[in-house]
Amino acid sequence: MTLEQKIGQFFFPAVFINDTEENIQATEALIRNHNIGGLTFFHSRASAATNYESKQKVIFNDDSYAKLKELIVRYQKCAPTPLLMSIDAEWGLAMRIEKTPQYPYAITLGALPESEIDLVYEVGKQIGLDLKAAGIQYNLAPLADINNNPNNPVIGYRSFGESKEKVALFASAYLQGMSDAGILGCLKHFPGHGNTNVDSHLGLPILNENLEQLMANELYPFVKGIENKVGSIMIGHLAVPALNDGQNTSATLSKNIIENLLRKQLGFEGLVISDALNMKSVSDLYETKGQLEWEAFNAGNDVLCFAVHVAEGIQAIRNNATPERIEASFARIMKCKKKVGILSEHNILPDTTGSLDFSISANLNRKIAENCLTKITTDSKPSRIEEASKSNSLAQLSIYNTGFANKVSQTITAPVFSITQGTPIDFKDELNHYDTLLISLFVPKAKPMNNFEIEPEILQYLGDVLQTKNCVLYVFGNPYALQVLPNLALAKEIVMVYQDFEVFQEVAAAQLIQKSDCKGQLPVSIKNI
Repeated sequence: MTLEQKIGQFFFPAVFINDTEENIQATEALIRNHNIGGLTFFHSRASAATNYESKQKVIFNDDSYAKLKELIVRYQKCAPTPLLMSIDAEWGLAMRIEKTPQYPYAITLGALPESEIDLVYEVGKQIGLDLKAAGIQYNLAPLADINNNPNNPVIGYRSFGESKEKVALFASAYLQGMSDAGILGCLKHFPGHGNTNVDSHLGLPILNENLEQLMANELYPFVKGIENKVGSIMIGHLAVPALNDGQNTSATLSKNIIENLLRKQLGFEGLVISDALNMKSVSDLYETKGQLEWEAFNAGNDVLCFAVHVAEGIQAIRNNATPERIEASFARIMKCKKKVGILSEHNILPDTTGSLDFSISANLNRKIAENCLTKITTDSKPSRIEEASKSNSLAQLSIYNTGFANKVSQTITAPVFSITQGTPIDFKDELNHYDTLLISLFVPKAKPMNNFEIEPEILQYLGDVLQTKNCVLYVFGNPYALQVLPNLALAKEIVMVYQDFEVFQEVAAAQLIQKSDCKGQLPVSIKNI
């Protein structure tokens, strides 16, 4: 290859599964003309991080998975060098593509006892096999970020929890599962995005810790990952002034953080990939097209994810980088391509003969549910649902989803009062006749903005009934949502179910009816219990 062709390997522009033919042909031209190294797939332009300002409505397409495979075939066929196909599939292809297997969020896996770490390995392996069948070889997951800020707007449910040891262990198991499936994984977001309160899609988060503090906490899972020979690490768009001569420079653009800390001090020899270069924390820094790509490469990134200005970026790197640096990054990329088998053409194209097997994910999700449900008892004499049912003093209150309540009703007799979003609560007087409430709360959103989208009237009503009734609460969603529930400590029992999957509802109903133990552990601290 020429030097320009080698530089082209550093560029992984974004591609969109549900895109126009014109855009697809433009991508094909980009591949042919610039010998780019790979692509990063998103569902659509409306669903990607670029949509934060335009707020276009995401239009779902039941054929997205078939479209993805067709595009991979087209793009690989026009590539001078086999493309390393990448996607952000932290909880499976379903993170980007409808009607594909979905696995639990990392925070749900973090509720598993360490004795069940094999389930985390299996999640990584199954996600890897799903990606491989689609023709994707590089998963930009998992997070090594530690949940040490409950108000974090973008990490939260995507992290394994607040214990640095557990995050390191579970991230390693997930990575090993993917590796055994033949997929390259990626620890992110170095040097640690957990203790931030700014979404780096929209602005630049700043970490105020010094190196000693970071080594004691944020960096710990990355250090363990490096010890376990992790193949790739993603740099986060966050500033750490203590590591950068006091400057609020994004880690993605910092030689001190990538070359000095990650490479020299921590000894990482694998592939370094930038976080998406279209994100607002870095995308508006430079007026000259190609300069951002050069600055990111110069800082130490091998792969420029979501690079927008490919031609200009190649020229900027060609004009400024040393041949030795270009060869070093090129060698790391080719080593990864060789490891996943695409250079020998064994794993380039998707499996067009088979279909996705949803039974595998369903069985695995059931095992996870059976081991992650977490009981929090706040009363020394928890209410007895069965006794209340026999005395006709029990009612069910289902909030935003009646699935769990309907499953319980097959065994336990109690009227069901349901609340749907945007409708008034018109049964308050009727519910006053019951002393004991079995409440199932399905948290609408996984992110904490606007109290996880739980409506103010619902929060107020929950606070009232927790004060006046014997309440047993089953919560399907992000455990941090517990912190916005008023009078939570007055609940007789709380059971965290985490996911709203059908199988999680079934397992939760069976646990209630059979009075079986809950084996899970809260992965984060909740301040109001």
